[in-house]
Amino acid sequence: MTDHNQTLLDLFARAPVIPVLTFKSPDEALAVGGALIEGGLNVLEVTLRTPRAVEIIEVLARHFPAARIGAGTVLTLDQAKAAQDAGAGFLVSPGSTEILLRQGADFPLPWLHAAVTVSEVMRLREYGRRVLKFFPAEPAGGIPVLKAWAPVLPDVVFCPTGGIDAAKAPAYLALPNVGAVGGSWVVPEDAVASRDLSRITELARAAAALRVV
Repeated sequence: MTDHNQTLLDLFARAPVIPVLTFKSPDEALAVGGALIEGGLNVLEVTLRTPRAVEIIEVLARHFPAARIGAGTVLTLDQAKAAQDAGAGFLVSPGSTEILLRQGADFPLPWLHAAVTVSEVMRLREYGRRVLKFFPAEPAGGIPVLKAWAPVLPDVVFCPTGGIDAAKAPAYLALPNVGAVGGSWVVPEDAVASRDLSRITELARAAAALRVV
């Protein structure tokens, strides 16, 4: 059986920041995705929040085979299967349900479920999930919460996402129970709208340099 916890840790080792992306079209995705990858961020989460999201995952996965393209905001098993068929390499959900945990237990892709309370973390841990998303990170208490969790949940690693920017990311990444952070600051809306790809690449390069050695 594949160790999906280790697979997720391996993803975190590729890049300390996972861009959370919502694209309007494949052309926009190819341009911005290419700029991010050029800057050193080669693990991308494409949220399933737009009508063409699955198509965009397929285009990115085909065009950038060395990168890891994941599907975010996965709420149902049907979405998970569609993302898998499109070539997604991992899945991300904003929470968890009994249906997703039970019926998705043997799903072939690594699945990053989110938790925001100790009880949710313990529940996911009982299902063997030891690499989790902490969402929404900043509104839920951020760094102090993760510091408090570290000694009582020492075998759980988190990818905090939500409200994190370039100024806050280093402090998160310095925590022993954080493997990577998710964020959208590397793709400012104005830069995407104007196709300022060089700015996106520079932001990605600075984010990639945050890796904790």
